[in-house]
Amino acid sequence: MPAPPPAPTAATRAVATPWARPAPEVAAELGSSAGGLGSASAARRLADVGPNELPPPERPPLWRRVLAQFQDVLVYVLLVSAGLKAILGEWIDFTIILLVAVVNAAVGFIQEGRAESALEGIRQMLSPSAEVLRDGAWATVDAAHVVPGDVVRVRPGERVPADVRVLEATNLRVEESALTGEALATEKDPVPVDPQAGVGDRSSMLFSGTIVVAGTGSGVVVETGASTELGRIQGLVAEADELSTPLTRQLGRFGTAIALLILVLGVVMAVIGHTLHHFSVDELLSASIGFAVAAVPEGLPALVTITLALGVQQMARRNAITRRLPSVETLGAVTTICSDKTGTLTKNEMTARVVRTADGTFDVDGAGYAPEGAVTSSGGVQAALGDHPDLRSVVEAVALCNDAEVVPGAGGWALVGEPTEGALRTLALKAGEDGAGWDRVAVVPFDSAVKYMATLDARGSGAVVHVKGAPDRVLARCASQVGADGTAEPLDPAFWEGEVEALGARGLRVLAAARRTAPDGARGVHDDDLHELELCGLIGIVDPPRPEAVVAIADCHRAGIAVKMITGDHPGTAVAIAKELGILDSAGRPLGPGTPDEDTAPAVLTGAELEALSTVQLRAVVLDVDVYARTSPEHKIRIVSALQAHRQVVAMTGDGVNDAPALSQADVGVAMGIKGTEATKEAADVVLADDNFATIERAVEEGRRIYDNVRKSVLFLLPTNGAQALVILVAVLFGLTLPLTPVQVLWVNMVTAVTLSLALAYESAEPGIMDRPPRDPDESLVGRAALGRILLVSAVIGGATLVVFFTERAGNMSVAQAQTTAVTTLVLGQLAYLFNCRFLGRSSLTLDVLRGNRVLWISAGALVVLQLLFVYVPFMHTVFDSASVGWRGWWVPLLLAVAVFGFVEAVKALSRRRERSRLAAAHSPVSGSVAP
Repeated sequence: MPAPPPAPTAATRAVATPWARPAPEVAAELGSSAGGLGSASAARRLADVGPNELPPPERPPLWRRVLAQFQDVLVYVLLVSAGLKAILGEWIDFTIILLVAVVNAAVGFIQEGRAESALEGIRQMLSPSAEVLRDGAWATVDAAHVVPGDVVRVRPGERVPADVRVLEATNLRVEESALTGEALATEKDPVPVDPQAGVGDRSSMLFSGTIVVAGTGSGVVVETGASTELGRIQGLVAEADELSTPLTRQLGRFGTAIALLILVLGVVMAVIGHTLHHFSVDELLSASIGFAVAAVPEGLPALVTITLALGVQQMARRNAITRRLPSVETLGAVTTICSDKTGTLTKNEMTARVVRTADGTFDVDGAGYAPEGAVTSSGGVQAALGDHPDLRSVVEAVALCNDAEVVPGAGGWALVGEPTEGALRTLALKAGEDGAGWDRVAVVPFDSAVKYMATLDARGSGAVVHVKGAPDRVLARCASQVGADGTAEPLDPAFWEGEVEALGARGLRVLAAARRTAPDGARGVHDDDLHELELCGLIGIVDPPRPEAVVAIADCHRAGIAVKMITGDHPGTAVAIAKELGILDSAGRPLGPGTPDEDTAPAVLTGAELEALSTVQLRAVVLDVDVYARTSPEHKIRIVSALQAHRQVVAMTGDGVNDAPALSQADVGVAMGIKGTEATKEAADVVLADDNFATIERAVEEGRRIYDNVRKSVLFLLPTNGAQALVILVAVLFGLTLPLTPVQVLWVNMVTAVTLSLALAYESAEPGIMDRPPRDPDESLVGRAALGRILLVSAVIGGATLVVFFTERAGNMSVAQAQTTAVTTLVLGQLAYLFNCRFLGRSSLTLDVLRGNRVLWISAGALVVLQLLFVYVPFMHTVFDSASVGWRGWWVPLLLAVAVFGFVEAVKALSRRRERSRLAAAHSPVSGSVAP
């Protein structure tokens, strides 16, 4: 029996809210200090808490995972069919059917490891090594050996090895977008923050797996391994519920209904055959097996699988890579898309949108780091720097007081440096300022304590100090402002404070630029030199929406799909971007389907507000709120679960580690292929190869097309089984000779499933497919109207088969020839019905039914060839009890097939007429009187 784990000591026990407490106090509670740990103490702690690694998940044994793939009603149908074939002694058929079941199970077994792969992707994000203070000296150790209480040091480009409470920080900025969803690097310092602060607001903490982009810092480790924020996300991924898809639920109910129907009719048939016609036990057994083989759609599971697989190929051509087969169809049933903002709805490339000077406002076109676009004045005219000295002063300052570069590459323009500085560099290039002719003499680096950067730049015999930074810090050091003609004029602080507030209200991040002529001969610049500055203007920066995302969201709304933005960003920024995207209107009301009549829901719900809501309260508002800000991974899972409680089919998109748990919880998880982390891709069902939100809309359209084609295939396939079962049932009930043998039944089932059914998988989308609302995920795969059509077509084809058999049997044909002609009638009747099924909602009496699907004609040709082999090849006679027939054995079935096509079209026309009448009645004015 293994020894119990040691009880946590004061040195290893978790510290409550370390971000809200002074750093020395946190270190002391961990039994440490700014001087770090000794090697012996670190070794003891490592033995107590274990290595700083994310533990691999426990997996069930191989045999259980294999058997789990057979726990499906459709697989049960296949296994029952195989068992019946074994009873009949048809071992070739038994092998084929069993092979289909094994292939289905193998596909599922290969696909099952996506959650485990997601956890492995997260584990790979951990730092391979760490710099720790041990025995009073800095040393590099394996990150797995870092323990609580260790003092670690971080530098630019390094991954943080554990969750760390900051002790010291010098201009320290950390890129946490994968964890929080924020595009901008987060500034870090030792100052405690509010105990209720979310992950994105804990500026006194460094989190495991995040990347240092600037500055240096040190801190004391408070959590390692599974106890870190990253480890907590791993736990959420592992605990996320695996949901069945709408199609699998429909097929499950459908398979159960078929099994029950076969059982009931089989018992009725056996009782009547024994009591009325005195059939022997052997005869009843043979008839029952034949009936079951006829009624069980052996080809249905394979048909659905192949249709979905073809859909995967089609979606891949449209940049949507499907990792889980049923998700292809689930996309078509999506009712709500929950999307991360940064990198999904936006470009994740900071962009200057507006420049404000004392004289006016200049708009900036373009998005991202490509220096493509114009800077225009209020009249929409491109602003030349020579005509606008005030604008020149701004772009000159941000171009020179800047360490970033944007460079062209194979995939477009790329940033080298900080995102904010990249936006300013791109602005300067758009305006025509590249800094040529200036030489940097000295610099005051950006410091999070003062929130500005300054440079001393020389040109010719003169030098100028340029400053950029937070508006309040820069404005406090200014004494004048740049006027319209480029000269100094008195500063108007109230004006600038109002402009800063106005730009911030638009969701823009605001920076200020200023300048000052340097004294002659100046060779350096210091904080003390930054006074009496001349304010050049303000720049508003934003992570802009993807233009194609705006169109895609409008298309989703038109298709009845709600789009909800869930982000770690600030509420003001989230609302501003949501308005630009078309998620909210100018008043902050949701624009999507199902918008409440009364304006009771807030425009945005923050993580803190969501935290205060119970599950019941969240479910009450979740449908009405379309923007969520400052969210954590748990919040995203709660939102998805609350939507699912309303029977919503939810797609969750994202690219950061923080999105992985919600992607696993959602009905369809959609990851970004370019900017997405490996953990997110592995947790997702679908990966977008182009990181384009618009691809999701196209994937939904493809999913709807695939479901339509699955439904067409099912509606086509079932009358085959229904007609065959009806033929055998009628023969037994009336004590007649069986018109079809069980092996002939299997031939018809397999030849139509292999050839004709697959043709419908290639059908194009129906007109207006994205103008209709999402289907009910709980609706039956075969509704009442479709069931009526199936029964009617089964009766027509089955009746024609019975008439052909007994008519030909009464003539000069042998039993084998009459049965062969009956099989041909079934096959050609199905071929005719295939053309009826091409268009479910409109008439097939059009030339369109003959074009648009090349595979249909290939399948029809293959069917005719196979049927010719069935009729005329001698070994087929031996295997299937068929016989050669003359012309009569072909033209009679052909005439009946044409009759079947005409009859079904008449039924479709009546159905369309009834539907039009129903809609007209629903939209007609209500009468003022009510009949008694």
